[in-house]
Amino acid sequence: MGDILWIFAVIILSVSETWSLAPGTNQSIFDNSSTTPDPKVDVVINLTFNLGADVNLTCSDKKWNGTMYVIWKIQKSNCEIGFINPGNGTDSCHDGKSLKNTNSSQPYLHIPNFSTYDSGVYKCEWVYSGGIENYVINVAIRVPPTVSIKLDKIDKKMMAVCTAERGKPAANISWSYPGNQFVKTTVDTEGFSTVLSYFEIPKGMDLKNLSCIVTHHNWSHEVILGELPIKGKNFLWLYITICVVIVFLGGIVFIAQKKLVILRQCGQSDTSSAKSTPTEDVEEVEPYASYVQRVNSIYNSSADFCSKKNPAHASHAHP
Repeated sequence: MGDILWIFAVIILSVSETWSLAPGTNQSIFDNSSTTPDPKVDVVINLTFNLGADVNLTCSDKKWNGTMYVIWKIQKSNCEIGFINPGNGTDSCHDGKSLKNTNSSQPYLHIPNFSTYDSGVYKCEWVYSGGIENYVINVAIRVPPTVSIKLDKIDKKMMAVCTAERGKPAANISWSYPGNQFVKTTVDTEGFSTVLSYFEIPKGMDLKNLSCIVTHHNWSHEVILGELPIKGKNFLWLYITICVVIVFLGGIVFIAQKKLVILRQCGQSDTSSAKSTPTEDVEEVEPYASYVQRVNSIYNSSADFCSKKNPAHASHAHP
């Protein structure tokens, strides 16, 4: 029994020496500048999570009470999240990730609202009272694609095009009708795949019988797209719209012409009225002229009467 205790003490001392700081330096176990090679990898795990999920990563089945320290290294963001018993730790990520545990159970790395940014390689080093465990966890993300279907004319051929856009991993596309078809897949810089499946439509084919079937790892069932948008119907609505606009504009032009004709007629009547005005003026002037003549005749008669009655005055008035 004494030999076992002695061996256990030696192990504890050897582990504690790895925590000690070198003389004259401030380097700790969380210092990324250490040239010490990575410890031997014991376990490699591949995990995939859905977009927006809350993710919990564990790298050991040990409990908190037996843990000396845990350190997670996130390769993509080049940061670390660590824990030293009884509660001291570090976090150079500052992006919402955290070390958690529930009721002194197994600790885990919590990643809220999982996104493409959180995918990548996670390295975990776990030191406990009985030894060291090292894990490498490759974390991938599942993103459902956006699907659509349309008709297109390519090289003088009518094609049905089914698209599964920006999915991760790539979606699978098939058609409900056998025929001439081909697939194009592209991957963008973020690792998202866009799949386009082309189906050549035979002459006389009823499009109601054609549908596109899309499957993806993120879905529990397949997605079926049918009811292809027929361009002829679109053109019909376009023609109807154009006809309505033409009729509307024609009505406006017709009303404008009617208004113009009425205005011209009014202008002609005003002109004829203007031409008849001098005659009315002459008719109005004639009574005035006769009145003046009458007044003059009365004045002359009065003058003659006065001259006869007062000859001396008349002689002075007419030398």
